[in-house]
Amino acid sequence: MGELRVNPTRLTFSDVTVGDVLPKLVVDVTPRTVVMGASSSRDWQPQHHDHRHCVDVANLPDIFLNTPNQAGFIERYLTDWAGPTARLAGLGFRMKKSVVPGDALQFNGVVTAVDQDGDVTFVDLDLELTVDGELVTGCAARIAIPTDSADNPWARVGDAWNPTAPAKEA
Repeated sequence: MGELRVNPTRLTFSDVTVGDVLPKLVVDVTPRTVVMGASSSRDWQPQHHDHRHCVDVANLPDIFLNTPNQAGFIERYLTDWAGPTARLAGLGFRMKKSVVPGDALQFNGVVTAVDQDGDVTFVDLDLELTVDGELVTGCAARIAIPTDSADNPWARVGDAWNPTAPAKEA
C-alpha cells in the first residue's frame, strides 16, 4: 500500500537538513481501510462502518476514516521514512475534510527544524495529507532520531526522555 517503504537504515543527525522533502506516500482508501481502522480503535460510531446510515440518515457521502486511523497512518509515514529507531515525540493535526473509500490519500512532508539534544536529535516536520490535490489534514510532528549510529532515542526513559516542546497543531 503506497510508495514509501520502511527505511531499513536509521536516519541520524547528519542525514537530515531543514528543507528536506520526505518521499510521498499514497494510501488507497477502501471500505476495509476505514472499517479496520475504526474497529482496531474500538470506534463503533456508524459513520465509520455503516454506509447506509451515512447516506440515508446522516446525509454523508460515505463512511470515513476516524481520527486514530489517520494518526496511525501519519505515524507510519514518519517512522517508515526515519527508520526503526525513530521515536514519536509530538504530534498535532487537524482534519479539514473527510477521507472516504475511493480516495487516494497522499502524504507529503518537509523538515522544518533539526535540534540536537545530546544523543538524540529532534526533527520537526510539517505534513500535508491531500486528496486530489486538496488539503484534507494538516499536521505538525516532532520525532527523535539518533544523533549518530551508536545512539537510540528509545534508550531514554523517565526524566531522560524529554522531547522538549511538543509539535504545534497544524
